[in-house]
Amino acid sequence: MILLQSHSRILIETLSNRVQNLDKAVELDYNWVEFGDVSAKNPNVLLLSVSLPVPPPETVFVGGLPYGAIEAIKSAYGSVVQILDPPRDGFNLTLKINLAKLPTDEERKQALLMKIASVREVVLGAPLSVVLKHLLSRTVAPGLDGLLALVHRPNESFFLFPQAERVTVVYPMRFSDSVDTTYAASFLQEFVETRRTAGLTSAPVCSWSPDPPPELKEASAEPLSANAGFVSFVIYPRHVEGGKLDRTVWNLSTFYAYVSYHVKCTEAFMHTRMRRRVEGMIQVIHSLILFMFILHLFLETLIDGKLNLVFLDLP
Repeated sequence: MILLQSHSRILIETLSNRVQNLDKAVELDYNWVEFGDVSAKNPNVLLLSVSLPVPPPETVFVGGLPYGAIEAIKSAYGSVVQILDPPRDGFNLTLKINLAKLPTDEERKQALLMKIASVREVVLGAPLSVVLKHLLSRTVAPGLDGLLALVHRPNESFFLFPQAERVTVVYPMRFSDSVDTTYAASFLQEFVETRRTAGLTSAPVCSWSPDPPPELKEASAEPLSANAGFVSFVIYPRHVEGGKLDRTVWNLSTFYAYVSYHVKCTEAFMHTRMRRRVEGMIQVIHSLILFMFILHLFLETLIDGKLNLVFLDLP
C-alpha cells in the first residue's frame, strides 16, 4: 500500500522554478484541477488561487473557507503569504506569495516551499487540526463540541465526534460503480482485520459497519447514504503527540482518496489477471485447433488408403 503525499508536485515544481529564476521576468499562468490557478507577472510575486470542493449543507464553512483556515494559513506561512480579499472570481481563496521574503537558508526555504505546495492540507485540514490540537490538552474546542461535518469531496463529507479524551472520525464510504463498491467493502473489512495484528496495537482503533455508528445518530439522512458502509477511527492524544499532528491530519483528510486509489489498483490488477488467463486459454485453443487440423489430415490419409498400417500378432 502507498501513502499519498500532501504536497502538489506541479505546484512545488512551479515554485522552485520561479525561485531559481527570479532575475527573469517570465509571466506565468498555470491551471490544474487539484488547486485551481497560479499566475505571476512580478518576478517576486506569485498569486495562488484555490478552488475547494463544493461543501454539503452540513459542513462548517466560514466566509467560504473551512473553519480555522485563515488562522492556519497565517500560522503556516507567516509574512511570506498574504490572503487577498476578495479572492479571484471562481475561487474560494487567493494567496499572494512574496518570494523576496523567503528565508535565505536553503533548507528552510525548501521546507517553506513544500509547505506552500501543501496548501490543500493546510486549508481543508484546518478544522480537523483545531480539534486534534485541543485533544492534546484533553479539551474540546469551543463551539466544536458536537458532531462536525468536514468536506473532502464535492457535496460529500466525513464526520468528527470530539471528546476530551478522544476524537472519533467516521467516513460514509460512497462509490458510484457497483464493482468499486464490492471491492471497497472487502478492502475495508480486511483493513480492520489487519489493524488487529500484534504489530499494530498502537494504531488508532478502526471499525467497519454496513450501518451508521452511534456517533452519527444526530446526522441527517442524506449524508448517511453510504453503499460501502461506514469506517470509524478513534484518535487518542498519543496519535498526535510528538510531531504527529500534521501527518495525522493529512492521513485522515485523504482517507477516502487512499481507499479509492487502492480500490482502482485492485480493479486494474484483477483485469490484468483476467486478461492473462484469457490469453492462456486462447493459446490452449490455438494448440487444440492445430492438433485437430493434424488429426483431420491423418484421418483423411487413412481413409484414402494412402497409409499402410501393420498389425503384429503378439504371442
